[in-house]
Amino acid sequence: MTTTSAKTSANPETKNTDNRASRVWPCLAYTDARAAIRFLVETLGFTESAVYGDGDRVDHAELTWPYGGGVMLGSAGRDTPIDQHTDNGSVYLVVPDDATADALYDKVRESDATVTVELRDEDYGSHGFTCRDPHGVYWSIGTYPGQGRSGE
Repeated sequence: MTTTSAKTSANPETKNTDNRASRVWPCLAYTDARAAIRFLVETLGFTESAVYGDGDRVDHAELTWPYGGGVMLGSAGRDTPIDQHTDNGSVYLVVPDDATADALYDKVRESDATVTVELRDEDYGSHGFTCRDPHGVYWSIGTYPGQGRSGE
């Protein structure tokens, strides 16, 4: 079994230290979890915290989002309830400012992902976009931190 231990973020001062923000971790199953991890790290900017599995199989992976929280994922076919949602899902990622959303939009446009909602300003105050990763999962990126929360 291979394991990847914690890696440091390229920009640790942007990490959200509010424990409340890190208690929700969407869980995803992918037909090619190793490729999904590469996309999420190289294109969207997640940090690989832990990856367990042999060869192409990922039994469990944790990827942290530099602004708080993260996602867990693994390979399909592990006989878990999330297998029924393989390569399917929708996750919203909060970024600290318009410039970060713009930079991620540019990276996504250069990748194998498909932009499904173009970069725009929403009437509720968010600046962002939505893309579909090469495996089918939707990722919305925006500056809206949620009702009653200020940008962190």
